[in-house]
Amino acid sequence: MRRRRAVAAAGAVSAGLLVLAACDKPTPISTVTVGSDSVSSEATCGGEGKALTTEALNKCLQDKGIDEIKVDPTENVRFGVDPDIAKHGWTILLNGQPLVDPMKKKTYQSIPGSVFFNAQYGAQGDSTLVSIKEGGENEATGLWSFRLKKDED
Repeated sequence: MRRRRAVAAAGAVSAGLLVLAACDKPTPISTVTVGSDSVSSEATCGGEGKALTTEALNKCLQDKGIDEIKVDPTENVRFGVDPDIAKHGWTILLNGQPLVDPMKKKTYQSIPGSVFFNAQYGAQGDSTLVSIKEGGENEATGLWSFRLKKDED
């Protein structure tokens, strides 16, 4: 009886290890928060520490299946990134162009919502593509994209 339990336990442990070995490690998460609403996402492209080509980045910025969040222009938009992203450095992009200087080690940034709908910053209309780019000034290793929709209720 004891031997059967030991064999069953060993089988269960082996099966568990096999299942864990088959799992891919998820990419780090970034989050956009406006008021009490937030949306989080794994990387739209990359996020595994390897440099992305310019072609891959441009294609990623064209992605249509992007999470959306409504933004009241009078509220702050808060960006949060995993420490894994922060240690490589990150930049907030507005329609593909840097909005702020690259940050390193910092996991949080807040920006007034009105910026994302201001033509002076390259915004057009009531919808803006905002991305978090992981990596230095001349290199991107990951991209997390969100669509901000103007909410004037």
